[in-house]
Amino acid sequence: MSLPSNLNPDEASPPWLNKGDNSWQLTAATLVGLQSVPGLVILYGSIVKKKWAVNSAFMALYAFAAVLVCWVGWGYRMSFGDKFIHFLGMPNVSLDAHYLIEQAFLGYLPNATMIYFQFVFAAITLILVAGALLGRMNFLAWMLFVPLWLTFSYTITAYSIWCPEGWLSKKGIIDYSGGYVIHLSSGVAGFTAAYWVGPRTTKDKERFPPNNILLMLAGAGLLWMGWTGFNGGDPYTVSTDASLAVLNTHVCTATSLLTWLMLDIIFFGKPSVIGATQGMITGLVCITPAAGVVQGWAAILMGMMSGSIPWYTMMVLHKKIGLLKQVDDTMAVFHTHAVAGSLGGILTGLFAVPKLNRLFYLVDNWQHYIGFFYGLHTGHTTAGFKQLGIQLLGIVFVVLLNIFTTSVICLLISLIIPLRLAEDELQTGDDAIHGEEAYALWGDGEKYESKLNSIYEEFPPPSKGGEVQMNQMA
Repeated sequence: MSLPSNLNPDEASPPWLNKGDNSWQLTAATLVGLQSVPGLVILYGSIVKKKWAVNSAFMALYAFAAVLVCWVGWGYRMSFGDKFIHFLGMPNVSLDAHYLIEQAFLGYLPNATMIYFQFVFAAITLILVAGALLGRMNFLAWMLFVPLWLTFSYTITAYSIWCPEGWLSKKGIIDYSGGYVIHLSSGVAGFTAAYWVGPRTTKDKERFPPNNILLMLAGAGLLWMGWTGFNGGDPYTVSTDASLAVLNTHVCTATSLLTWLMLDIIFFGKPSVIGATQGMITGLVCITPAAGVVQGWAAILMGMMSGSIPWYTMMVLHKKIGLLKQVDDTMAVFHTHAVAGSLGGILTGLFAVPKLNRLFYLVDNWQHYIGFFYGLHTGHTTAGFKQLGIQLLGIVFVVLLNIFTTSVICLLISLIIPLRLAEDELQTGDDAIHGEEAYALWGDGEKYESKLNSIYEEFPPPSKGGEVQMNQMA
């Protein structure tokens, strides 16, 4: 039977290329790219104090551009190329046209599509790290940090967990779309870097009101909707599993947002927009390692836990644990990404459905990819325990790696240039650093600040039966 003329293979469309898969993969990659530019550029630029709007947005924009150049220069091959050492690929460029139009290591796609898709994930990881450092990091130090961290931290995690030759990948770790590689990594790295950079000024820590909450919501909306490509693109094919991943993503996120919102209302008496945004983010992060391998009811349960456990660590434990109080994590990425990412990885080890894992990984092996609860139910208890253990091993590996590499990178940069801005720049903000300001308005929002009483913008806040609050957003 002859194919329609538009489906016949030719020199530009070889027999191995699936046009539908390639179209979706490019679309999914662009959706993820839009999460960063303009999504997080807008969110960062609007959620900070007015004098930091330009600097915060530009940290995100710079990282996006710098990561791409490094990615095609050496980063992609180190993450997904030929084996170099046990946990890293061979550095090499990804710019030769002959290589770019060959079939990728997975899926019915050309290398060019795969490189683009993986780039946007690498870029958003660095931008998430930036969230912990807003309002005081030396921009020149950030310019050095981005390529160094991509090279010596991200590539190791990506190769170990996502590359078929990676050691954790061979053990059978389940990280559907980046709960470990992106979120746990960025949360731990951001928190570690924040320790070395130091805190914001006392005044900024005490009063750090968003300069535009409506724009913040626009950025958050791009982040949420962009997650359709974030999780829906990882099967590398237009499959039923991709559809399941998309639906589970949005179900978990909505549940998490509502859970966080209800906790804010119960304990603080106010439905906080910033709090709801945090709940949205923790839901997106938590479902990411499990998106296409769990049932819909599990997505609901994961949303309830991602809207409550990170809320508890942020609102309660943060006030009680000395290290958490000491480190100034501006956007609370430790709670929203490290805690939520770890939670998602553990819950994946509990709820992962064997059949769905076979659809995603295209394997039929009871020794891998079976959630603990399903192992108990089917009599494969040992396999279920093993999967949960592998998930925990992945958490330990990512945490230790990022504490070490991020610390070394920060210490090396500090030998060349200060990590923290000078005191006069910290007092002035954007105008002193970039010679530019976000708004042509007088003042720094004093009149506006005096009317604020959001539970996320005052410290300590008025409460309804609760005594603890986060200090990241304050």
